[in-house]
Amino acid sequence: MRPEIIVLALILRAGVSTADAHGLPDFTALVRSNAAGVVNISTTREEEPSAALPPNLDIPKLPEDNPLNDLLRRFFGDRQGEREPFRAESLGSGFIVSSDGYVITNRHVVEDADEIVVRLSDRRELLAKEVGHDTHSDIALLKIKADNLPVLKLGSSRALKQGEWVLAIGSPFGFDHSVTAGIVSAKGRSLPSENYVPFIQTDVAINPGNSGGPLFNLAGEVVGINSQIFSQTGGFMGLSFAIPIEVAMDVVQQLKTDGFVSRGWLGVYIQAVTRELAESFNMEIPTGALVTMLLPGSPALAGDLRVGDIILKFNGRKVPGSAALPPMVGRTSAGQRVELVILRNGKRITRRLRVGALPGEPSEVSIRTRTVAPDVSNLVLGFELRPLIKAGRRGQGTPGLRAVKVMDSPARDAACAGATGRG
Repeated sequence: MRPEIIVLALILRAGVSTADAHGLPDFTALVRSNAAGVVNISTTREEEPSAALPPNLDIPKLPEDNPLNDLLRRFFGDRQGEREPFRAESLGSGFIVSSDGYVITNRHVVEDADEIVVRLSDRRELLAKEVGHDTHSDIALLKIKADNLPVLKLGSSRALKQGEWVLAIGSPFGFDHSVTAGIVSAKGRSLPSENYVPFIQTDVAINPGNSGGPLFNLAGEVVGINSQIFSQTGGFMGLSFAIPIEVAMDVVQQLKTDGFVSRGWLGVYIQAVTRELAESFNMEIPTGALVTMLLPGSPALAGDLRVGDIILKFNGRKVPGSAALPPMVGRTSAGQRVELVILRNGKRITRRLRVGALPGEPSEVSIRTRTVAPDVSNLVLGFELRPLIKAGRRGQGTPGLRAVKVMDSPARDAACAGATGRG
């Protein structure tokens, strides 16, 4: 008998799975233990058709039994331009976090929904009430009337390591309880319009309908909520992003107790420290967040921060780049005293200040509140800035910025700009 056949026979005799034989994880037990805690979410809402015939055109006359008649009337109405509203439907995922019926999903899954239906693994369909949502983190909390529901175990995203196996369960394109697996590609990712969420990047296959579903580690613990994908085609391309479970549960707790989410606020505008800016500030490595403006009456102004300061540490934590600062500040309680290490005129100094509350936050995250939301890139709030600098070697040159967009409010919509899409 050939040696490879003997080895295979020994593996099978020992009861080792093929996956284990190749050093790959076996997800079957994880799925069996946790699938019941994952739900399918469907929503309906009434929308007004956006299409309309020009005044000089009429609906083409077709035979009465032509199926196109209903379609034309729905979208274009009669000759006077009256159009019938229609019901739009959407699908997503979620998971149960309490046996008495609290369910977490993404805000964009249930946004503006007139009706939310949660379908459990036992095929029961229950109407859900939205307890509240948070625009900045794209988290929504739902409540269904049910008891003794299976609850998923929560883990820690901080313990995740790059290259670690993770698994998602959700309803892509409505296919309930689909399972996909991959690895952690990176941590602490900042997306263009979600500065308060340090996303977990994975290569787990996520598609429309997966949004709001759980991301598991190999211990069967929820470490994230699948939220977005980066795609140039509209489909999965190997770049998926999940909201860390700590961020989600902090939002959920505030929604349950206060009805809104409060975030810390410094009142500064910041920008990334580029290589050119680092040279102009005599820095060996580009790091930290450059302060470009201070708001009147802000905690930063009261704490003696100045334009041109580079924030290197926030309350003992290093600030590797400008994208890292907003989540740090946002998760700090209003009123808490913090210590900042900054670079000013080539010297490291320490400043202590009391963090404020992000202005307008309660109204921006209250249920069914709709706001005109500006796009913000790597800012704590306020301006969209572009660098204005001609820096030379050895610190020569004058750094600066110009404002290309000014906003009235720090609120931003959770929808990603560019090629980033929803899962």
